[in-house]
Amino acid sequence: MRPATATGYLLARASDTLADTAEVPVDDRLELLDGFADELQGKGAEWRSRKLRTFAEKQTHAGERVLLERLDECFAMLGELDGLQADAVRETLATIISGQRLDLLRFEEASRLRPVALKSEEELEDYCYRVAGCVGAFWTRIGLLTMGSRFSDSNPDDLRDLGVRYGMGLQLVNILRDLPEDLSNGRCYLPASNPSDREGMISQRKEWLDHAAVWLESGRRYSSRLNQWRVRAASVLPALIGEDTVALLQANPEGEEKVKVTRKKVRRAAWRACWWPKGSVRR
Repeated sequence: MRPATATGYLLARASDTLADTAEVPVDDRLELLDGFADELQGKGAEWRSRKLRTFAEKQTHAGERVLLERLDECFAMLGELDGLQADAVRETLATIISGQRLDLLRFEEASRLRPVALKSEEELEDYCYRVAGCVGAFWTRIGLLTMGSRFSDSNPDDLRDLGVRYGMGLQLVNILRDLPEDLSNGRCYLPASNPSDREGMISQRKEWLDHAAVWLESGRRYSSRLNQWRVRAASVLPALIGEDTVALLQANPEGEEKVKVTRKKVRRAAWRACWWPKGSVRR
């Protein structure tokens, strides 16, 4: 699994950096994302010789700058993958990039004084699928391609569906954790007719926290269906940390501060993940 998942991760991090660099105009970021998507489909790397170098120089995070400067190596890794695995990476990245483009266009004119909110539950679920739920499907697909029944002997479609809900749950937790910061910038990922209505947002936040807990439960169920303990541990760890994050958010009903799971709780979650059993889900 490692070569395909590592390649997919690096490419997704790179596209995320392209989408999230606020110092660069939206039109330039969209152009770069389009070039990225075109190269994934084999249409050439000319886009990298034009604006990517200047874009990389604007990165304040050293790791992200290095990643963009060495993006040719990431695409070389993609070219070395087995055909079916490479197809899985390309299709997943195309879905992620579609979500990133949609995000840029949706909130292009958002500001604190003119907030923009998603219009429906369907829009929120669609966004969560595009940027994270598809990763659960990818993890399942790569696991079965590379390990077969050693990965899982569950029904592949059922396993994929659990993985999709799990990924969506992790993204929803991120949205709820970042809600105060996003609202201050005029972005509201929760469906709301009036993001400035504080009481309404508190109520919405509580409902979606409950929803996130249900989706994270899919992560427990998913991980318990995997046959290799290392893969089970890697798969369940984000769910356990996500559950701790949900608990912190629920303990802060006003939602005025950004919460963060402590290192002690992360270590505890990692220990629990290493001993996560195959079969029945436990608390």
